[in-house]
Amino acid sequence: MRQIVLDTETTGLEPSDGHRIIEIGCVELVNRRITGNTYHQYIQPDREIDAGAMEVHGITHEFLEDKPRFCDIADEFIEFIRGAELIIHNAPFDVGFINHEFTLLGNGTGSVADHCSIVDTLAMARRQHPGQRNNLDALCRRYEIDNSQRELHGALLDAEILADVYLTMTGGQASLSLDSRSDPHGGQGQAIRRLPADRTPLRVIAASENEQRAHLARLEAIEKACAGPSVWRQLDE
Repeated sequence: MRQIVLDTETTGLEPSDGHRIIEIGCVELVNRRITGNTYHQYIQPDREIDAGAMEVHGITHEFLEDKPRFCDIADEFIEFIRGAELIIHNAPFDVGFINHEFTLLGNGTGSVADHCSIVDTLAMARRQHPGQRNNLDALCRRYEIDNSQRELHGALLDAEILADVYLTMTGGQASLSLDSRSDPHGGQGQAIRRLPADRTPLRVIAASENEQRAHLARLEAIEKACAGPSVWRQLDE
């Protein structure tokens, strides 16, 4: 399963007012593992940046003067996200801006939904933590994720942070290997080690009553945090 954690920065709040994307940041996940493959691009918007937006991300019009326009990077961006599941915090905002840029291309690119499926982590967080603050900084505090470098918003940095938040919210990375980051293929290139058929059978030790109670308490804590039944409980049923 290929997922792309995506974030954008913009000149303002509403594409209907002519505001444009000025930065895109994407982080790739494959089978719930961060691969290290990213996409990052600053974009010349051909318009001024609202003062309020500049206070959020710190990107100036002067900085963007020599950057490519969206039409120049559209093909490589679409190719990077094509067929993936997009993970976005407050997806309607970013998707609305991307769809606006697609429309301005005028070449029948369609919408984001024509190329990808979409998961909104803000909606997910609101279901799991109703009545609480669920912006990215609040989720970092809740899940003890380091966001100390986030003095200003930045699309790639925020996508990297959101990748950690998403994986934590949904149960962590799939790989249990301690050195999984050093092997981009998840160990697939390693030889299979087979145990001898005449080996001594392993002794089966049943869990004690105290261990079973501790196991059930842990399942209840997981289910409370995830707002749903755990995989282990479903297997028991």
